[in-house]
Amino acid sequence: MSLLYIVAATFVGGLLSVLVAASLTVGVLTRVVHHLVSLSAGVLLATALLDVLPEAFESSASPQSLFLTLLIGLLFFFLLEKAELYRHSHHHEGDEHHHQHGFDQQQAGRGGWSVILGDSIHNFCDGIIIAAAFLADTRLGVVTSLAIIAHEIPQEVGDYIVLLNAGFSRGRALFFNGVSGLAAVVGGVIGYFIVGPWESLFPYLLVVASSSFIYVAVADLIPQLQQRLSLKQTLAQLAWLGAGLLIVVLAVSQLHGG
Repeated sequence: MSLLYIVAATFVGGLLSVLVAASLTVGVLTRVVHHLVSLSAGVLLATALLDVLPEAFESSASPQSLFLTLLIGLLFFFLLEKAELYRHSHHHEGDEHHHQHGFDQQQAGRGGWSVILGDSIHNFCDGIIIAAAFLADTRLGVVTSLAIIAHEIPQEVGDYIVLLNAGFSRGRALFFNGVSGLAAVVGGVIGYFIVGPWESLFPYLLVVASSSFIYVAVADLIPQLQQRLSLKQTLAQLAWLGAGLLIVVLAVSQLHGG
């Protein structure tokens, strides 16, 4: 049953992002991504700090070793991003805000295929994280999947816009977005068979998952929110961020209650 949950969760994340990108115009997408970035930052932080990390620290593993794993995980994802393998694409076309992820048209023209490769690797890692969470606890798997899906939608929408800038047709960009999304399913299935026998390592895998969430939120999403905005825009930003936190709190309380 766990394998079925893993496949469903990894597949839904990729499918939703493609459906969102396919159903909206580029102009609408660029406006929506602003809000989705705020929402996913709240979801990722709340999932890591209020659910996944507490679950790991309730195990018999020593806090020192878990904190060391958290530190190593943060450094690991930093180095992966340095190598341009772990890419987080949340492009706001025409927002006059410069992103250090290659979002101007010249860079996008050169990097369309590297975006697909990097996104596939990213999704593959997400699949393994989802598998580890479901194997540790079904409830934890649901919340972790929610966090990853919340992040996947703005990420895949951003990648879609990058691919359009790189000269891909709308249909071709959607197709390759969908293909890269399937890498999460592959990662989930492989993770199920590889991670399963190593139950003693689950607390450490959960901490690695948390380090991924924290790194994406703090190093990528929140810096994008640090713009000079009007009071109305700032309040909207905070509302979406708070909505992300609230979604996780309600989901955790409901699942615990169940």
